[in-house]
Amino acid sequence: MATANRFEDLEAWKKARELNRRVYRLTREGPITRDFGLCDQMRRASVSVMCNIAEGFERGGRKEFLQFLSVAKGSVGELRAQLVAALDAPYIEQATFDDLVSLAIEVSRIIAGLMRYLQTCDVPGPKYHATTANTRPEAGSGS
Repeated sequence: MATANRFEDLEAWKKARELNRRVYRLTREGPITRDFGLCDQMRRASVSVMCNIAEGFERGGRKEFLQFLSVAKGSVGELRAQLVAALDAPYIEQATFDDLVSLAIEVSRIIAGLMRYLQTCDVPGPKYHATTANTRPEAGSGS
């Protein structure tokens, strides 16, 4: 958290965004589109990764951020299981599966690394520092 001022600056969030784009592209074409339930679940899981990274960061506390990163990492695992279901259906080709699972694993590893860092650092987070917390835009302030 010390080196990033916005969640959009985090490598974990950038990679999660890429994964989300690819999942949406996958679920817009081909035979998988007929399985509305699976498509919806895959989209929800991929969006969950991005959103939990963002929400945890914006909470401003190290422990809260860790909790949200844990949820995001769980959503990556959920998406990987859904990709297996799509492969087994068979809605997607092996190469597509391999490519997306590889990216999902990369996202999971980056999140895990960020979690390890946060577990070892002694900075509680910006919300515990009055000067830092006062410089961050508040919700609804129009900033």
